[in-house]
Formats: sequence, C-alpha cells, structure tokens
Amino acid sequence: MFTHSIERMRALATRSVLLYAGAALLIIGAGWFFFFRGEAAPETLIVSRGAFIEQVSVSGTVVAAQNVELGFSGGGRLSRVYAKVGDNVGYGAIIAEVENGDARAALLQRQAALETQKAKLAALENGTRPEEIAVTEAAVENDRLALEQAHQGIVNAIQDAYSKSDDAVRNKTDQFLSNPRSTSPQVNFQTSDTQVRDDLIAARVAVEAVLASWQSEVFSLSSSDDTPGAAARAKSNLAKISSLLATASAALNRAIPNSSISQTTLDGYATDVATGRTHINTALATLNTALTTRASAIAALARDEKTLALNKAGSTAEDIAAQRAQVKAAEADVESARAQLAKTIVVAPFSGTITKMDAKVGAIVSSNTSQISMISSGTFQIESYVPEVNVARLEVADLADVTLDAYGESVVFPARIVSINPAETIRDGVSTYKTILEFISKDDRIRSGMTANVVITTEKKDGVLSIPQGLVVERDGKKFVSLKSGDATTEAEVSTGSISSLGNIEILSGLTEGDVVVVPK
Repeated sequence: MFTHSIERMRALATRSVLLYAGAALLIIGAGWFFFFRGEAAPETLIVSRGAFIEQVSVSGTVVAAQNVELGFSGGGRLSRVYAKVGDNVGYGAIIAEVENGDARAALLQRQAALETQKAKLAALENGTRPEEIAVTEAAVENDRLALEQAHQGIVNAIQDAYSKSDDAVRNKTDQFLSNPRSTSPQVNFQTSDTQVRDDLIAARVAVEAVLASWQSEVFSLSSSDDTPGAAARAKSNLAKISSLLATASAALNRAIPNSSISQTTLDGYATDVATGRTHINTALATLNTALTTRASAIAALARDEKTLALNKAGSTAEDIAAQRAQVKAAEADVESARAQLAKTIVVAPFSGTITKMDAKVGAIVSSNTSQISMISSGTFQIESYVPEVNVARLEVADLADVTLDAYGESVVFPARIVSINPAETIRDGVSTYKTILEFISKDDRIRSGMTANVVITTEKKDGVLSIPQGLVVERDGKKFVSLKSGDATTEAEVSTGSISSLGNIEILSGLTEGDVVVVPK
C-alpha cells in the first residue's frame, strides 16, 4: 500500500506540474493582453506539443456497494436470532427465523413424496421384477378370496335378516293377534282407531306371503347365486315388515285397556314391537354393509388384476413419460414447500455486516416489515449526481482521483466509474445523472457516509497541439488563428477538438509545432 501511495503522489505531482504550467501560460497570455497591448510589437505564443487532460470535478457520498433492509415474507413469532449488530455474516447465512415447524414438516413430506415418485420412475425404467409379479398375483388371489367372502357375507346377512323378520312378525307381533297366519286374523285388543286396526290386519296377511316366499329362497341361497339380486329382494321384504311393525306400533298406541287386557300387557306388546323394529333396522344396516364390502372387493380385484396385467406387459414409453411428469410435479411441490419455509427465514443475500437488529426472540413480527439491515463487505462505492452539462463527457471505466473530507486533500484514493444512470434525477431544479464510482482498492479507512471530492479524468493524451481557447476566433462558421510570419501577420483556418481542464483547445489541423501564434490585443 505504501508503494502504491508513492506512485499516486508522483502521478499527482506530475499532474500538478502540468496544471500549473498551463495556468502560467494563461496568466502570461492574459498579462500581455491587458498590460502590453498598447506596445507596437504583438505578443506571440509558440505552438508546441504537450499533455492534454480533460477532467470533471464532482462531489459525492461514500455508500456500501450493497445496502439492504431485511424482513420476513411471512409473519409469526420469532424463535431464533443468530446475529447481532456488528457481526459479519457470509452469503446465505441464516440471520433469524420465526416458528416454522409446520413448514419444515411440510417440506419433509414433499421431499418424501418426491423420492417415492422417483422410485416409481426407476421401477418403470428398470421393468417389473418377477418377484413383484408374484406379489401382485398373490394380491389378486387374496382379492378373489375376499370377494367370495363378501358374497358369503351377503348370504349371511340375508339369512340373519330373515330370522329377525320371522321373530319380529311371528313372535313379537302375532302375540296380540288371533289366527295370525290365516287370511282373516283378528286383533286381540280394542282400539280407538278402527282404520289402523284394519291396516294392521291387511299388512299381516300380506307379510305372511312374503315370509313364506322368502323362507324358501333363504334356505337354498349360496354364495355362488345372484347375491345382489337376493339382497335387493331382502331389502324389499325388510321394508314391508318394517311397515307392518310401524302399523302395529300405531295400533298399540291407540289401544284401550279392559278387564281382559291390561295397560301393562299393552305396554309389553309395544316394547316387543319396538325391539322388533330395532332388529329389522339392524338387519338392514348389516345387509348394506355386506353389499358395500362386496363392491369394495370387486373394485380391489379389478384394480389388482389390471396391475398384474400391466406388470406382465411391462412399461410402455407413455407410462415412463407420465411418471416423469409425476416426478416433475413432485419436484414443483418440493420447491413450493421450500418457498413457504423460506418466508419464515431471513437469509443474508450477500456477505456483509449487520447494521440493525430489531428482531427479538419471542416477539411477533409482521410480514414485509424491516427488522434487520446489513451492508456488504469489501469495496465501497461513491454515489454522485453529475449535471447534464458534464455527463456526456463521462464513460464507464473512466478513472478518478478521490479525496475524502475526513482525511483531507493529501490522501488520494483511486476509483473508476462503474455505472451511469440513463434516466435523469432532478436535484434543485437541475437535471442530473446518478453516477456510481467504485474504489479500486479496499481500504479500511473508507467508511459509509463520508463526503467525497472526485476528479474524473475523461480524456488524457500526450503529444497534442493545443493553444489557449481565447486565441481562436470564430467567423462565418469557421475558426481562425493569427500567425506571425516574419514581420507580417496572417490568418490560418483551424479545426479544433476538445477543451482541456486548463482552458486549452486541441488543434486538429491548421497548425504545426513551432508555429508562432499572435495573441490578439
């Protein structure tokens, strides 16, 4: 660093000599112009080649290369804080997080699902092993046994339904009927509603035929028969018997006790009928469950038979493509879960230093609210706003010498332009353009927020013909310089280029080194 400083000081000294020499020429020229223009002999200036430097001076502020306010994308209770103000953290380091156990669990589940889909893809690509075919064949055989058992379950349920129906009618209902199995049964108690009594008698006559027909079917029924058809008829029969019991219950509710049949006896009849109705409802539920079991067994058998056929046939290109799509969908689910988890974590977007830490463990934080600030480590930058009259002269990569108010003009820091904003920024009513310069070397003395004075070298050439700008006269759209040739004075038309920081103008053509230019009076 010491050697670098000496080189920079030498460069500054050389530049100062050039600047002072140019200034001296201007002063001499101006002095002759104002104090000796009355002399008979005109003042002259010999054209020579020399260094030509064009510079722009601006001011700015030192800023971190990156400065960011951090917060949580999702709110919650803060569970952990891993850094404090002043700590240096690396890129990707976790700084703080809110409670996120559910988000972590969801991510693990999605990752497990992804592994499952990848395993399926691998299996398809490798083909079905004989062991897997054997397993599927065993599953099919088990499904067939289960279906047979489901058929037998329906048979058992129908037989149970018939038994419960027979008991509900011939044991629980017929106890208060005379000649119940005949075509003209009679009710053994008096009732206040003769219509209900007649309905009960009619229902009992109809049910007798139902029970007789049902009995012959039930005792000859096997699992190989049409069990769904038998189940449908059984459900119809249960509905008729349930209707009979409902009518009997209504008649008992209107029964009139007398010396032959007491209220206690009538209540006993009612209880028995209610029990019969419960048994009928239970039998119907059992039958429905048996039917559901059969349907599930049929579906399982069909599914496993299809799987077995596919395993024996091997994987097709379409199957593999479809499974790859499943893998991609699972990968998307993992990314979605990872994104949800990321909303609960603040991660350093670059390597740098923590400058603010308002996050406290246990506090409730809101989403998109700044809790943490950090600046990047490494090289600092200078933020400057260049007026529009100068910005056209600047280019990215132009070098600059920077002094900081904190260290005075004797300490120079080299820098270069890294960006020029194409859009204007209005400052104090003037159009300016935000220009960012970056210090070329890292220096621990540089701090964010320092005031910087910047001299940007926009053009530097050696061996350039140049004269003071005031010696060039413009007339009729052309530029002329007065030359002395012997005792005579002539005019030479010239073309010009840039103007240096000292006020000299570059001569592109029209003059040669050694020409004597007359300083106008």
